[in-house]
Amino acid sequence: MEDCLFCKIAAGQIPATVVYQDDDVFAFRDINPQAPHHILFIPKQHIATSMADLRLEDSETLAKIFAAAKKIAHELGLENGYRFVTNVGPDSGQSVFHLHFHLLGGHQLQLRLG
Repeated sequence: MEDCLFCKIAAGQIPATVVYQDDDVFAFRDINPQAPHHILFIPKQHIATSMADLRLEDSETLAKIFAAAKKIAHELGLENGYRFVTNVGPDSGQSVFHLHFHLLGGHQLQLRLG
């Protein structure tokens, strides 16, 4: 999508601190981190605006995103735990409508609902 922030980041049109990339997955540090390690994982291709729009055909890309996140979490030494989440829609706090996942770790995370 031509006006999508994350599409522009994945294409190199907007700078980002890249943590990982391959043919299908792009991962970069969040500019407003909520934990010592806060990394966003996106598909390079704009396959969905959120998890709600995913199709069965997107399964392989999702598996690649999860594998990349596991690799980066290990490289960052997050063996004691980390959070890997996605927001769906404005009521969840989603502000960029390109499927993405947040990897958060580096300290003990609190569960806050509401």
